[in-house]
Amino acid sequence: MPHFSFEYSANLEPKADLGALCHHVKQAMMESGLFELGAIRVRGVRCEHYAIADELAQNAFLDASLRIGHGRSAADKTRLGEAVFTVLCAQLEPLFNSPHFALTLEIREVDAGLSWKKNAIHPRLRSA
Repeated sequence: MPHFSFEYSANLEPKADLGALCHHVKQAMMESGLFELGAIRVRGVRCEHYAIADELAQNAFLDASLRIGHGRSAADKTRLGEAVFTVLCAQLEPLFNSPHFALTLEIREVDAGLSWKKNAIHPRLRSA
């Protein structure tokens, strides 16, 4: 944890560099100072089927969710959300020049008692 995942409309791919978006979001998460490198996951899921607003073919969306473990202050969560949303807006800026794009981000705090993890990456990065 943290896991940043986003779903996006398939028509977004020719309009945005989603690989760069993943990299910059990961960097913002690291720069927050709230997470270890070995815990961060960033991934995007292309949605082939969707209906957006008035269903114009130009309509596109990116809906992001950042799942984090319990224990961070409200101020830290707000600071993190603002940093990540700033990165998303910067990476997707050209899309806001048309009236056909919607962007959302939500932070979700995971209940530790209902979350199981096993991570072989942590020991490697911690020993480096």
